[in-house]
Amino acid sequence: MRRLLARPQRLLAPEPAALFRLLQHPPAWMADVDEQELRQATEEFSVVLRDMASLQERIKRLQEELGAQVNERNNRSLFVLAVVTVLALPINIIAALLGMNVGGLPLAQHPDGFWIVAMFTVVTGWLAYRKMRE
Repeated sequence: MRRLLARPQRLLAPEPAALFRLLQHPPAWMADVDEQELRQATEEFSVVLRDMASLQERIKRLQEELGAQVNERNNRSLFVLAVVTVLALPINIIAALLGMNVGGLPLAQHPDGFWIVAMFTVVTGWLAYRKMRE
């Protein structure tokens, strides 16, 4: 609607000023009755243009409000997605640790090699997290 109102307003907005200039110095062939009718029509025309401008402003505010509501819904959806991801993270880490193939890795033949690598991973993650917070 805002775009539909913009074109008529852009095309018609200069006209009231031209009509008011014409009414200040009417041509000699214009009758007084015609001048009064033109003056009244020009004033109504100006009122319509002001109404169109106020409608455009109202539509703009409504569009901004709708955009804010859409952004709020998107933010809520992203929050839920982040919470689900965080809740699934420990399960994924445990599955990754238990599913590790340690063949060919250092400590692969050591009886506690898996736990040493797992602790190294936890300590490295903790250090990275601590460094990120600083």
